[in-house]
Formats: sequence, C-alpha cells, structure tokens
Amino acid sequence: MNAVDLTLFASRIEAVCEEMGARLQGSAFSPNIKDRLDFSCAVFDVEGELCAQAAHIPVHLGSMAYAMRDIVSMLEWQAGDMVVLNDPYFGGTHLPDVTLIAPLFIDAKLVAFVANRAHHADIGADSPGSMPISSHLDEEGLIIPPTHLMRNFKLDSAIFGEIIDNLQHEQQARGDFSAQISANQAGLQRLTDLINGLGIAAFDKAMYELNDYAAKLAAAALADIPDGDYQFTDVMDDDGLGNKDIVISVNIQVRGSEIEVDFTGTDKQTQGNINCPLSVAAAGVYYVFRCLMPAHTPACAGSFRHIKLSAPLGSLLNAQRPAAVAAGNVETSTRVVDVVMGALAKAIPERIPAASHGSMNNVAMGARGDSAWDYYETLGGGMGAGALGDGLSAVQTHMTNTLNTPIEVLEMHYPLRVSRYEVRHGSGGQGEHRGGDGLVREYEFLAPAQVTLLTERREHSPWSIGVADAGDVGENSLNGKRLDAKVSVQVKQGDKILIATPGGGGWSGQT
Repeated sequence: MNAVDLTLFASRIEAVCEEMGARLQGSAFSPNIKDRLDFSCAVFDVEGELCAQAAHIPVHLGSMAYAMRDIVSMLEWQAGDMVVLNDPYFGGTHLPDVTLIAPLFIDAKLVAFVANRAHHADIGADSPGSMPISSHLDEEGLIIPPTHLMRNFKLDSAIFGEIIDNLQHEQQARGDFSAQISANQAGLQRLTDLINGLGIAAFDKAMYELNDYAAKLAAAALADIPDGDYQFTDVMDDDGLGNKDIVISVNIQVRGSEIEVDFTGTDKQTQGNINCPLSVAAAGVYYVFRCLMPAHTPACAGSFRHIKLSAPLGSLLNAQRPAAVAAGNVETSTRVVDVVMGALAKAIPERIPAASHGSMNNVAMGARGDSAWDYYETLGGGMGAGALGDGLSAVQTHMTNTLNTPIEVLEMHYPLRVSRYEVRHGSGGQGEHRGGDGLVREYEFLAPAQVTLLTERREHSPWSIGVADAGDVGENSLNGKRLDAKVSVQVKQGDKILIATPGGGGWSGQT
C-alpha cells in the first residue's frame, strides 16, 4: 500500500470512531455525556489490538487499548452480540465508566470490534454522583463483569432491567445506554461499508501496514531520547481515609527505541480509593510517550509496541480486588503522567513541560429521596510551562479531555447556582516561562445535597523545571471554611462550596 492509500485508510477508520462519538453525544440524555463529552470510541481488531481511536479521552482509550485483548479472549462472540462491562478488574477503569463492545462479522467471519466507554454520574452508589470516599469496590456502585447485553441483535431485557433497577434515574440511564448501543451500531455499519469496499483480506493487510508504519514512527521518535535510566518520585496528597504522602516512583530505562517503564518502589495499594488497575497506569504511560511522537502517528497498537511497563502486584498502580478505585482513574492516572514526565525531564528537558495542575478536581453531588439527582464534573486548572512558552490557564490537561458544563445547563438541570467562575490569577509558577493559572468555581446550593470532592495537589505543589517556581496548591472550602482534599459533606440550602484549582509549574532553562 502506498503512502497516499495508507493515509486515506487511516483517516477512514478514524472517521468511524468520530461518527460513533457524534452519534453518542447527539443521542445521550445526561449533561455528563452530551455536554461535557465524557466518553470515548475506538475500533479493535479480532485479537483486541487497537486499530483506531477518536481524539476523545486519553485515560479511557489508553486503558481500553491495554485491556481489550484479555476481554476479547475471555468470551465467545457471535454476530449481533453486544457486551457491557465496568469492572475495573476485568477491563474497566472505575465503575462510572461503562464500556459497550460489539463484534463485527462479515460472511460469518469475525473481523473486528467496535467499543465505546462513557461516564455515568449514577452507577448505583449510595453517594450521589457515584464517586464516594470508599474503602471497598462494592461501596462504589453496581459492578458489571463482561456480560452480554445483546444476543442475536436483541436486547436482553432481563440483564438490562437488572442494571437499570440498580440506578436512581431510569429515564436518563435508559437514554444513555441506548445512546451507547446506537453508537456501536453506527460504528458497525460504517466499518462494514469500509471493509466491504476493500475486501477482508485487503482490510487485514491495510491494518498490518498501518501498525507497522505506526511502530516505525514511534521507534524513530523514541530513539531521540538519550539512552539511560531515569528515575522520579512524587506523592499523592492522601487517600481520603487518613493515609498521606503516598509514593509513586518510576524508573524509565531507554535503550535505543526500546522503553521499559518500571514502577517498583511505588507504595502498596491503600485503604482509600486512589488505587487503580494496571490498565489505568498504562494509559498514563502511553499518553506521555504518544505526546513525543509526530502528530500524524496513527493511533493504533503499533504506536506502543516499543513500550513495556510493569508495577508490583498489589501496589497502588496494580491493585488487587477488592481495592477501591473510584479516584484512581482520575487522580492517580494524572499523577502517573507527572512522574513519567518528571523522569523524562532529566533526559529531554527541552521537550518536557513542568507539572500541570495535577488533578481532575472531581466534584460529585446530588440528593436521594423524592427529589433525587446526581451530578458529576471535573474542573480544569493551570498547565505547566515549557521551553516554548507559558502554560495555558483554566484548562483540562493530560488524562482528561472533557469540556466544562456550561453554567446555563448546570442551573437548568439541578438546584444549583454558580456564583463565581473565573481564572485564579497569580496561581501559576513564575519563571522564564510562567505556569498557567488555575480557576475558581463556586456553587451555591438551592436545596440540601451531599457533595463529594476528590482532589489532589492541595498539599504538594505542581513541580517546576529549573529555577522557576512551583504552581500554587489548590483549595476547597465550604462557606469560607477549608475542606480536605477528599471529603464528603452534607450541605443545606444557601451553602456555598468553592473550588480553587492549582496552577501549573513554571519553566526555566537555568538549573
């Protein structure tokens, strides 16, 4: 296949993922999916290797790319199947992220899979927003192992009903699950059109060449990193249950284009919910190295062939059931990025920025009873500065790629008023290039509610590079009184919760 045809093929298969995302966004019911765009879509081959992904959310897609092979191999597949899962220890990330997978058969032959993953603010936890301060996986909501939701193109009403019965908001849940089913159906149709136009043999050959091309681009980019062993250690503020300064340590071994990332030295899994399965740690690793590759590198399995990673079983980054993981997917994945970048900054400081705000600043809230509601969102912060310029202010960085919820949407759907929403001026670290500023968002409650905050960088600042200053830590408060980084509180009508997110670290060429 010549370069032009290969580029066209890569664009066409990526367009399948983009159309899946458009279908999902356009038909979802919840603001979390239709407004914040907290979802991802991808195509995989018969072995579960990543073929293509849309530019959605890195933590979703990197973890799917790592875990999909095991999911594919554990099930028997037939035409018309659709499998649902959210179990972090069977290919998921944390329980709110629900994945639907569908096989594609052409002429009775299995040729590919399509998949999408979307965040459900209500997944059955007692705590509104389904992001509790938990110590056990069972406390985080409904656990769905890989289960056939559809067989022979028909919805299994018993399975679907069992899922819906465990959730608070039937109409919204049915709408969001239907949107995910519809997205996969759109993907299957478009992928069928693509493969029928090429033929199965030509499609398989094109995928082989695409992965080979991606692997070559990746190898050339990774070979630019000087050979050596590079270490870095950072700490999580806490796990929400009193355990503080939890260590994440990495050693990156570079030998030509071969990379080995070893998290030996990382603390053991902890009592709180910042643990994560290895697939989530892999997502952070893949993301960092993907950023070092040319922009036109195809988003397929070949991109990651030269990267190996390991973490001790039972550690924070390779937790064992029934460890709680609600915040691992959001907060710990972000810290994985920081430690990998911190190590690489010793090898290629001119290409690595300072630490960004280092938290997804998770806000989950809602109520139970006759006026039940569930809401969840993440907040942006300051981007770390780099050799090319200042960091951006008040943006989502690294492992999340969602939008904010527009204030009008938030106030229309929930008993909330946003009384402040502004840039947190001066919170970025000073330096030759300045870190971006965080943001301030204040919620006024128009009815009693329960609020859970899962945040980081409230004790340990986002680090700088060179002699520049670190970014400011974040702050959480209720009616002006400081709150812990991870906390669940009951609020009454008229109460105000303010979230001030961290700034990014500054950058300086001087050491």
